[in-house]
Amino acid sequence: RRRAERRCGTSIAREPAPERTAKMSLDFSETYKRTGPTPVFSPDGRFLATAVEYRLVIRDAETLTVCSISSCLDRIHKIEWHPDSDHVLCACYKRGVVQCFSVSDEKWTCLIDEGPAGCVHARWSPLGTHILTVAEFNVRCSVWSLADKSCVYLRQPKHADRGIEFSPNGKFILVAERRECKDYVSIVSCSTWTTAARFQVATTDLADATWSPDGTAIAVWDALTEHALHVYRPDGTRLSSYKPADGAAAAGVRCHAWCPRGGLLATGSLDQRARLFSHVSWRMLAELAHPDAVVFPTTVAVYREVEEVDGVLVDSPHPGLLLDDGNDDDDDDDDDD
Repeated sequence: RRRAERRCGTSIAREPAPERTAKMSLDFSETYKRTGPTPVFSPDGRFLATAVEYRLVIRDAETLTVCSISSCLDRIHKIEWHPDSDHVLCACYKRGVVQCFSVSDEKWTCLIDEGPAGCVHARWSPLGTHILTVAEFNVRCSVWSLADKSCVYLRQPKHADRGIEFSPNGKFILVAERRECKDYVSIVSCSTWTTAARFQVATTDLADATWSPDGTAIAVWDALTEHALHVYRPDGTRLSSYKPADGAAAAGVRCHAWCPRGGLLATGSLDQRARLFSHVSWRMLAELAHPDAVVFPTTVAVYREVEEVDGVLVDSPHPGLLLDDGNDDDDDDDDDD
């Protein structure tokens, strides 16, 4: 049996304060074999998909009983659920194929074979009507239709798993491209799969591009060797550009996050600073530095998992401590202390 200890009032920057230990029991299931990618829950939380070598195992999320087992042509490298929580995508990159299965209909299957071009990335479209695959060396991005079995090619994507993103309403897709040693962004209509706009961006080595939550702006930034952030409209009009003036040009953008309503854009850089930008003026509103030492307030609770054998904690900061299995609350423990 395992337990988790709760430690309050612990500080990282100074000597730890007196600790108060509380009890929290956790129940664990049996251990099930899995290989390859991390198990993935379905969007509705009803199923759990796991990979065991070349087999796809679907389990009930509550009871963990096996609902279905499907066999792929090779070892599974990626699992992704369809938005309807009924279909599952399995990518076998070594073989260059993508297979799809249905939980409710075991007879329904789908096979996409990229042939000599290979496959290094695969994903569903937001509506689940298409599957996108990227060939080796980023030669092309193939858009496969599950409705009419047609295929459309998007040429020269710069990255396989980055720089390809659907707009929030699912009507357009942006593709970061590299042409003649220059970076471009193409906006493709998802209804006709034709290019609606293509424009060159002011990056030296584009690292990623992303839509704003309202779909009115596109943010692109350079690789880690150069700190540069640019914001464009979908038609290619540049709204703003930012480069730090304090000598942190080499500390490029490492991560980003949009405010859910699109009002703010936050970026994190290698110089240990977070920067907030306004969607109105696209100027930097704040620059937040990460301190070298973080001090937790006394209200923070830190849990550490330990093992209990016959009521005695093993591998615990309090070895040999006997635990009471009663239902006393934390207030009673405080009175006893």
